[in-house]
Amino acid sequence: MLKEIKQTAEVAGYLWEKGWAERNGGNITVNITESLDSATKALPAIAGPFPIGNTLPHLKGCFFYCKGTQKRMRDLARDPMSAGSIIRICADCSSYEIIAEQPVMPTSELPSHLSVHDYLLAKGSPYRASLHTHPIELVALTHSRKWMEKDVATRMLWSMIPETKAFCPRGLGMVPYMLPGSIELADATIKAIDDDYDVVMWEKHGVFAVDTDIMSAFDQVDVLNKAALIYIASRNMGFEPEGMTDAQLKELTTAFNLPK
Repeated sequence: MLKEIKQTAEVAGYLWEKGWAERNGGNITVNITESLDSATKALPAIAGPFPIGNTLPHLKGCFFYCKGTQKRMRDLARDPMSAGSIIRICADCSSYEIIAEQPVMPTSELPSHLSVHDYLLAKGSPYRASLHTHPIELVALTHSRKWMEKDVATRMLWSMIPETKAFCPRGLGMVPYMLPGSIELADATIKAIDDDYDVVMWEKHGVFAVDTDIMSAFDQVDVLNKAALIYIASRNMGFEPEGMTDAQLKELTTAFNLPK
């Protein structure tokens, strides 16, 4: 089994344990093209082709491991090839076929995930993994207009603990509520990523994170949600947390050579 698929199974287990993947909630899509040998790439399709709903010219001939639609993360953690599938993007760049291991249909949010991957390849990004999950405390923040304003939540989260700025230096992008799985949501997410965010908050829904591999994408969400937990814990103890000062954050940015 590919290391990317083993790592995806590990992350799926973490998502379930954290309560971020109720029922069949959440999705993972990983570009595994560079890890497949020529024999695997030449495998005949076991199902398809199926329309993507969009034309994605930079994904021609690419291969992805995807969580299956209506499949649970806890099942993917145990048996990733019965709760997910490997797909190949067809030459028309607007359809895909399943090549392994079972004819499991990929996530219903595949068009939005693949649109982001098409954008990442077009800009020469090294990012190959996308994660959508429902971190409780971060989702809770989006039920307040205050935190949906640009970079307001980012500033608060960075100030809760130094590691947040260090490990999530691009902060948290915000996308207003849109229909899950829609092309409109994909376009808004791509715009947020283009604005230099790696983790994007979908209002009242969840987060979408991209990184070089799925564990790194998970780590960013985990760090951001820990900061949200510290903020909420402080409020539950009856006080508004001070947070780190602008001077302290600036010192941290300089010391760790972080993006300004």
